[in-house]
Amino acid sequence: MKNLLAAFLTLFAFTTIMASTKADHTKWNELLKAHVSSSGNVDYPGFKKDIRKFDEYLVELRENAPMKDWTKNERKAFYINAYNAYMIKFILTKYPIKSPKDAKFSGKTIWDFRMVQIGPTKYNLTQIENNILRKMGDPRIHFAINCGAKSCPKLLNEAYMPEKLSAQLTSATKKFLANKTHNVISPKKVKVSKIFEWYAEDFKGDNSLVKFLNKYSAVTVNSDAKVEYLEYNWLLNE
Repeated sequence: MKNLLAAFLTLFAFTTIMASTKADHTKWNELLKAHVSSSGNVDYPGFKKDIRKFDEYLVELRENAPMKDWTKNERKAFYINAYNAYMIKFILTKYPIKSPKDAKFSGKTIWDFRMVQIGPTKYNLTQIENNILRKMGDPRIHFAINCGAKSCPKLLNEAYMPEKLSAQLTSATKKFLANKTHNVISPKKVKVSKIFEWYAEDFKGDNSLVKFLNKYSAVTVNSDAKVEYLEYNWLLNE
C-alpha cells in the first residue's frame, strides 16, 4: 500500500510539474534591453559578448516547449520570442555579414535551416512563422517577428510576454505603419511594405488591407485607395 501511495504521489508530482512548467523569458528580456536600441538597431557584437546567457535562454526554449494547457497568448509569445532569438543566433553564427540573406548553412538560407530546437522537435524559421504563428489568426504577428533586415518591423527591445501580448502587438503594428520608411499612407494612395504583398492572404476578408490599415494607422484610407508596395531593404539591421 505504501509503495502504491508513493508511486501515485510521484506520478502526481511529475504531472503537476509537466503541466505547470512555462518558459522563462527573463534572460531574453535582459539581452534585448542590453543590445537592441529603442529604434530596433541590433548590437550583434554585444550579443556575442553575452553568448553564454543567450545560449542559456535557447536551452530554456528547448526544455520548456508549449503544452496543451498553455494559453494561446503563452504559446504566441513563446514562438515570437523563439523566432526572434534564433534569427539573431543564426546571424551571429555567420557575423559579420551585410544581410541576413548572406547567412547560409549547408546551402540553406537562414529561414530554411532546421535547427530551431523546441522540445524534441527541430523546426526552421519558415515553419515557426507559417505553420505555427500564422495559423493563430493574428496578422499583428508580422510586425513582431524580425528577419534581421532594415525593412523588417523593428526588433522590440523587450521580450513579448503573455500578460501584455495584445498591447505589445498593437503597439508594434502601429509603430511600423507610422514609420514612413516602411509605409507611406494617405487617404487615396498607400505605399506599403512588401510584407502586405507577401502575406496578402492574412489581410483578406474581414482582415482586408484597408480595414487593417484603418484599424491601426492614424490616417483613414479610402476603400478604393490605390495600393503600391515599397522595395525591401535587406541590409542588416545593425
